[in-house]
Amino acid sequence: MAISPAFRTVVGNGSSSDAPEARGQSPRTLAIDVGGSHLKAAVLDPAGVMTALPARVPTPHPAAPEILLRAIASLVAPLAPYDRLSVGFPGVVRQGRILTAPNLGSEPWRGFDLAEALTTALGKPVRILNDADMQGLGVVAGQGFECVLTLGTGIGSALFFNGRLLPHLELGQHPIRRKRTYDQYLGDAALKKKGRAKWNRRLQKAIGIVRTLLNYDTLYLGGGNALQIDFALPENVKLVSNEAGVTGGVRLWESDFEEHFAEAGRSSAAGP
Repeated sequence: MAISPAFRTVVGNGSSSDAPEARGQSPRTLAIDVGGSHLKAAVLDPAGVMTALPARVPTPHPAAPEILLRAIASLVAPLAPYDRLSVGFPGVVRQGRILTAPNLGSEPWRGFDLAEALTTALGKPVRILNDADMQGLGVVAGQGFECVLTLGTGIGSALFFNGRLLPHLELGQHPIRRKRTYDQYLGDAALKKKGRAKWNRRLQKAIGIVRTLLNYDTLYLGGGNALQIDFALPENVKLVSNEAGVTGGVRLWESDFEEHFAEAGRSSAAGP
């Protein structure tokens, strides 16, 4: 099963001489992928190319907002200079505020203004999307109806039509069998409890359900547990690199998203 190509990665030294002004490549985007098990971050040049391999640390548990903010600040401190931030967050996000965070503990996050908190902490403008949405931005071809499912601690989902991001669908919290949600049926806990063979049978069933539900042209499967897939995928179902959860971050600053983030009506949504 071929993995769709991700953006090219170029290793840099992250020194002050590598600043955007010195290289004539500005602005640079710090992209952060908040996962249920790990935090990943990398600095991207304007073309979406990583300037160094992504930094990675375990996601703290419990992951209350103040604890996660400290972990992010520590993760990004040694990275190369950047001008703005893009964050993929595992839950429903509206105008920089977190509405749900099912795999981090939703209650402390409900209504938390993560964009404003990160802008205050790091002194840069911030844009935040659901993590599956951000991964999708790194892989979709912009042709027809495309769907993204991320297979990790929980199940993320994103929808695109002709490259345009559609309103977020939180499929992971939807029941798939009896009262079990996609998260409970296919998440990391289910993989560990039921084993790889049964998990793969469940995934095959889920792909069929999603195909019937959405009639997608292409389905992309990402996330750390996509590596556990052991069956032949249909022609229009593709494995994608997990790095897309980071590299997709540069697209949050494209002109197509100006209206999306302008709805927040505050400085954290403005470009540098």
